[in-house]
Amino acid sequence: MQAWLKAALNYLPQWIDFQMRQSEQPGCVVAVAHKGRAVFEQAFGFADVTKRRKMTPRHRFRVASHSKTFTATGIMKLREADRLRLDDPVGRYVEGLHPEVAEATVNQLLSHSAGLIRDGLDAGQWQDRRPFLNEKELRAALAAPPVIESSTRFKYSNHGFGLLGLAIEAVTGEPYRQWIEREVVAAARLKETQADAPVARGIPFVGGHSGDLLLGRRVVVPGDNPTLALAPATGFVSTAADLACFFGSLDPAAERSILAPASRREMVRRQWQDAHAAMPISYGLGTMIFKVGDWDTFGHGGGFQSTISRTMTMVGQDLCVSILTNAVDGQANPWADGAVRILQAFAKHGAPTARTRDWTGRWWNLWGTLDLLAFGDHVVMAAPGWVNPLTDAGEIEVTARDQGRIRLAGGFASHGEGARLVRNRSGNVSEVWLGGTKFLPKARMAAEMKRRYGN
Repeated sequence: MQAWLKAALNYLPQWIDFQMRQSEQPGCVVAVAHKGRAVFEQAFGFADVTKRRKMTPRHRFRVASHSKTFTATGIMKLREADRLRLDDPVGRYVEGLHPEVAEATVNQLLSHSAGLIRDGLDAGQWQDRRPFLNEKELRAALAAPPVIESSTRFKYSNHGFGLLGLAIEAVTGEPYRQWIEREVVAAARLKETQADAPVARGIPFVGGHSGDLLLGRRVVVPGDNPTLALAPATGFVSTAADLACFFGSLDPAAERSILAPASRREMVRRQWQDAHAAMPISYGLGTMIFKVGDWDTFGHGGGFQSTISRTMTMVGQDLCVSILTNAVDGQANPWADGAVRILQAFAKHGAPTARTRDWTGRWWNLWGTLDLLAFGDHVVMAAPGWVNPLTDAGEIEVTARDQGRIRLAGGFASHGEGARLVRNRSGNVSEVWLGGTKFLPKARMAAEMKRRYGN
């Protein structure tokens, strides 16, 4: 493992832990895969806050719309075997559809451009008010026409991926779950992933949590209900490590994958952009596509009855990060973006050197918290309370062992002023001064606050 990656993975859990405490989230699991292998995984908080059950990396989560990428991978595998084509109308394989639905191509379904209804006329399954649709109910919904014309815009549809599951069953002659777990999950060597719930007894499983505004406290949402005919869209159960390894293997540059590079390139090629989104986001074939800094990324997110998850593969970097949270207000999406930016910064600037390595750690004062991140030739002043801790981060040039100069800072900050370390009798850094502001370790700052302000 490169030195910069080791340094980044040392900081990542420190930042996530701060974010967890600040946002008062119940639990979280983070995993990073490098070259197809999980090189980091860590759990934070609780799997169940009511019973105070600790979260572990082995806990299985409902990963919801990550299922779409597994389904898309299955479709591409059938395409490679010449058992279907992306421009085939789905009605060639599935009977009983409305004529306009039958005309939708496999590509349109994979890219959410077939114009189909999102979740039916009663989407109560997402509110835990009704079961998910069985095959008969899904087919009845698909007998109705599309709600808009096809190929006019990106329009997300869980029903569309349910229909792709029916197509897989028609082509293979097997139940979707049986085929996808053998040909995709097992073929990818995933040991902690299955296509739907419930999980077997004895396997640790995570329920979600509500917010605390309605009742003044969080309650557990079990989330163990089967998704039936909509498993191809939202049923999957997995771990962060399995997701990071699987999505990393879909990078067109990955050395090992169950798909050929051409299929992977097609999956991560931008098909449609969500023009209504504030942040630029595109969709490929079962994949969400983003630009983070100067890195291209793809992956998917998921939300299932109070669990929120996000996985992001950094194209051409041999890296993938997956973050799973177990609350309806889980911060998996911004945290995944922040994690990519942390990795990006260390990849660009390199690991600490002998000159900079003492300029590190978390430091406190009355106004908040500062993380010093040591890179190859300079130190960055990061803000752990921000979802991107490197936003507008200032830089320190180290001029001597314990002396430096703030070489970059905002106009309202201390640009150009001095920076210094203060050591105790043991030679350890006990204070950091940035300009005229003193920062202390957490325990000393807490003691000072108690002395100054009492109760």
